[in-house]
This record gives sequence, structure tokens and C-alpha cells, in this order.
Amino acid sequence: MNLFLKILHRRSDGFHELETLFQAIDYCDDVLVELNDLGQISLEVTGLEAGPVKDNLAYRAASAYREAAGLQEGIHVRLTKHIPAGAGLGGGSSDAAAVLRGLDYLTEGLLDTEVLKKIASNIGSDVSFFLCHSTTALAHGRGEILEPIEPLPEETLLLILPPVHVSTRNAYEMLGRSSDDNGHHTDLSLIRARRDWDTIISSAHNDFEVTTADLYPEVRCSLGALRQKGYPLVLLSGSGAACFAIARNDSDVESDARDLTEELGWPCLVTRTLESYPLVTPISAKP
Repeated sequence: MNLFLKILHRRSDGFHELETLFQAIDYCDDVLVELNDLGQISLEVTGLEAGPVKDNLAYRAASAYREAAGLQEGIHVRLTKHIPAGAGLGGGSSDAAAVLRGLDYLTEGLLDTEVLKKIASNIGSDVSFFLCHSTTALAHGRGEILEPIEPLPEETLLLILPPVHVSTRNAYEMLGRSSDDNGHHTDLSLIRARRDWDTIISSAHNDFEVTTADLYPEVRCSLGALRQKGYPLVLLSGSGAACFAIARNDSDVESDARDLTEELGWPCLVTRTLESYPLVTPISAKP
């Protein structure tokens, strides 16, 4: 998710320059990667809809790795989708990074770190973040230039998933301008120096929030419902549609999640921010 997101000018390559603070959370898809003797790449998806196979970032990651490493083996990816597409939570990007991590493990580090970073950057702007060693990172460029910082202490998170798909491309088109004139300026040097939740809360901002909330009433309702609960930080993630609140160890957060799920009619989940990524876990061969 993004703890702040500032959109700057459009670049000559068509992307927008941005500044953001990425934070990993304990909400993910399940990704299993296997090498086989079939000599091709296959993707098996269960759970939520993930779109055409060859457009899937996990599939593209497997294909790019296989080509760069010159692998003769086939690759099979089993993907169980929990994160909705168009939620602004980096679901597809984290899937791609998980595939790269899995293949790096299975091939015993056949490709060096710089090659992996290049593959990640070519697949998507956010993929590089999920490959870096820190769960908290400042990002520049189109999101691929990372400045990992010391992870923030773990905090409880209330996450709302409105039932709408927000196209990142369309969100940028609707924004339609540089956000330099919006009056909000985040002091990145302060975040680098202090790295605490009080600083993050005072700096939190997302340039997409007003536009996305105007376009999607479900997003506006979700943000409003969280703010009515009085949480210290409420924000849109990415271009949306997911909205979140940092609960700061609020003992009523589970009750709030149940109440909001009933009130809004869509999922409201309690999770947490991460201080470290889970390790790649080998699965024993079936008998």
C-alpha cells in the first residue's frame, strides 16, 4: 500500500514521475512455483478473477525469468487470488515478485540481483518494491527507483475493499495534471530522518484520492466510514479502490471491521503492516 503518493509531471516516455512511500502488509495471494520437464510456461489460477493468462504479471515474470536464465525446464505457477484486481494494493506486482523469488530459490540464484531488478522493472513499476529487502521504501521515477528505509514498527490495519475496479491508466488520465499545484508538500527528508508513525500520519496524502472518490461513490463511502471511526490515518491506497486506516492498536478494530462490513456490504478486513517479508518456503514433493 502507499502511505503517501504524489504525482508529478508526465515524462517523455508517457509515464508520470511520482514520489511515494510503499509499505508491505500482511494481505497477499498464494503463489506456488514449480519447475517441470514440459518445456513450457503454465499458469493455474483459482480464487478471484485474474484476467487473461498471458497478461498476468505472474505469467510474464515466469516467462522473463526463463528467457533471461536460458532455462530448458518448464515452469508451472499456481496462483490463488485473494487481492482484487484494481484495488491499488499491488496484487499483480507482488505475484510477479513472488514468482521471481521462487525461481531464484529453485535455480539457486542463477540470475544476479541486478538482472532480477531489471526484469522486475520491465514487468511493472511496483514489482521492484516487492523484491527489495525492506518492507518500507521511498520510491521515485515511475515507482521503480527505490530507497529502502528501516521498516516501521508493526501496526494494526483496517482495510476496506470496495467492489469496484479502478484502472490505474484511467486514474492517471482523469488526474490530468501535475499535482505540483495542489498545495500539499511532503518533507521526504523528515521521513528519512525520523521513520516513525507520528511523522507518517502527519505526512500522509494521496493525489488520487479526490478524483477516485468523485468517480466511485463506494470509495467515498469507505473513506467516510473509516474517518467517522476516528482513526488517526485514513487513506486511499494507490489509485484505489482499497481504503485503509492505521488503528494504532485500537482494541475495537475487530468490532469496527464487523460493523463496517455489515454497514457497507463489502469486505472490511483486519490485518497488519509488515516489518519483514516471509521467506520462500519449499514444499515437499508429494508421494
